[in-house]
Amino acid sequence: MLGPGTRLFNSCIFLSLMVILIFQHGDNYRVRAKSDRGFTQRNGTFFVMNGKPMNVNGFNAYWMMLHAADPSTRSKVTVVFQQASKYGMNIARAWAFSDGGDRPLQSSPGVYNEDTFKGLDFVVSEAAKYGVSMILSFVNNYEDYGGRKQYVNWALERGQPLKNEDEFYTNPVVKQYYKNHVMAVLTRKNSLTGVVYKDDPTIFAWELINEPRNPSDPSGGQLQNWIQEMAAYVKSIDSNHLLEVGHEGFYGNSVPERKQYNPSDQASVIGTDFIANNQVAQVDFATIHIYAEHWLPQNSSEEAQQIFVDRWIQSHIEDSKSVIKKPIVIGEFGKSYKMSGYSLEKRNSYFDHVYNAIYASAKDGGPCIGGLFWQLMTQGMANIGDGYDVILEESPSTAQIIAQQSHRMIGSK
Repeated sequence: MLGPGTRLFNSCIFLSLMVILIFQHGDNYRVRAKSDRGFTQRNGTFFVMNGKPMNVNGFNAYWMMLHAADPSTRSKVTVVFQQASKYGMNIARAWAFSDGGDRPLQSSPGVYNEDTFKGLDFVVSEAAKYGVSMILSFVNNYEDYGGRKQYVNWALERGQPLKNEDEFYTNPVVKQYYKNHVMAVLTRKNSLTGVVYKDDPTIFAWELINEPRNPSDPSGGQLQNWIQEMAAYVKSIDSNHLLEVGHEGFYGNSVPERKQYNPSDQASVIGTDFIANNQVAQVDFATIHIYAEHWLPQNSSEEAQQIFVDRWIQSHIEDSKSVIKKPIVIGEFGKSYKMSGYSLEKRNSYFDHVYNAIYASAKDGGPCIGGLFWQLMTQGMANIGDGYDVILEESPSTAQIIAQQSHRMIGSK
């Protein structure tokens, strides 16, 4: 079997020609992608658009809405979509939330900052121009940009007797705040395109919550009930778009023997259940995230991390095919330059390894039909760099690997 380095070497000439062609014909690519766009649907373990199988290759860019809302940084959004299009990427994942705090989207329950909402309008309209589809997430599990904690604090301020942020999943008042936000986003009329979000095929899917966890209920029952309720609610308003949970992939109690694949015992008792959560009827596809360098013990070797990654991907592919019977997307993965021992070569090898696993599944008709690395930025954004940011202008070797995967996935079925 050829190693990552050999495969990369053997494809360099092909990749160079491919990238040149994409750059030369970028405008034609964008027009074609925009005019051909329809709503993506699920057919078993596949995605289809306009009756044809659809695979994905893309990136995360959580920061887009707030950068678009600020005229001084709006151009960063355009540059990233331009680059994504040139390298063949067809999907991006971003936040459709910023709850409380500075420059919020939602300053208090049901009260919205129009300038920030116009920022999200700009993101969606630019994505359409460059042939990129969007996955938009409704809320954060963590307190960054508000999240569950902000929702609970709002309810506390209004007299609800809540004990901790995990009651986000059970308190009727908090749940109604969340539903109201979902309604506000789904029925938003884009100020630039005039298209209501729930009617816009630029949006690939909605995400219920970024990386849900509920350690107060290790049984997983509360989170399962919340997913069932909120997935049904989203679909009652918007039957056009796909829906996913935002899952990291941790196994729970529904199939206890699968817990052996979790990165730690703690991951088994945080209230998530990859299989049960994704079996909810209104959930259209499963997701996993991969952060072996953070999830495993700090002294874990590169080899141990790689073994975990391989097992993590393959176990979830197997379950998506045989048990859940839905497509699966690797929603986040990356390698941080802030971790000890980092090198560009290691990052490239890691991307190549994950991409090969995705492509192998797609090529053989399996359920894993794409991946989104964390995260794409452009030059001049060092102030929000988290170590995982990929700047294509500065990393042409990484850009080529991404371009190769885009080409393979587009033509793999």
